[in-house]
Amino acid sequence: MANAKVLAEKEQVVAEVAEKLKSSSCTIVTDYRGLNVAQVTQLRKSLREAGIEFTVLKNTLARRATASAELGELDEYLTGPTAIAFSKDDIIAPAKILTEFAKKNEHLNVKAGIVEGRVVGYDQIKALADLPSREGLLSMLLSVLQAPVRNFALAVKAVAEKQEGGAQA
Repeated sequence: MANAKVLAEKEQVVAEVAEKLKSSSCTIVTDYRGLNVAQVTQLRKSLREAGIEFTVLKNTLARRATASAELGELDEYLTGPTAIAFSKDDIIAPAKILTEFAKKNEHLNVKAGIVEGRVVGYDQIKALADLPSREGLLSMLLSVLQAPVRNFALAVKAVAEKQEGGAQA
């Protein structure tokens, strides 16, 4: 029979992972089989700089956490060596970082994820990664909002120059 202390530690890990699954805006499940230590360290550094937690988990503990978080649909992706990236705030950053890293390192496979409480496959994660960053979207919005004002200012300037040119003639 397992040691009570070990069981308590495992229950605590399951509870923590279940809470992260519920509170994260984006969670991505990966298979890291074949990556060397330097590559994993580089990946962890990239994710940490973006405020993303990257954890290697045993699949049995991860399945218990998904059951606790009522996200059992994710269980089919919990096979082989599994590492999970949790992002509380940014939905796009983990998808971008992991898919870019996977392009450069064939051993990292993005399996699936949870985006705002919904289990999604690789295709949706890839589509997320192709979106511009939050800052990029905000700058696009700002330019769209500025366009009518800019066009109005140019029209007023053109009218003023035309009237000024007619007054001089």
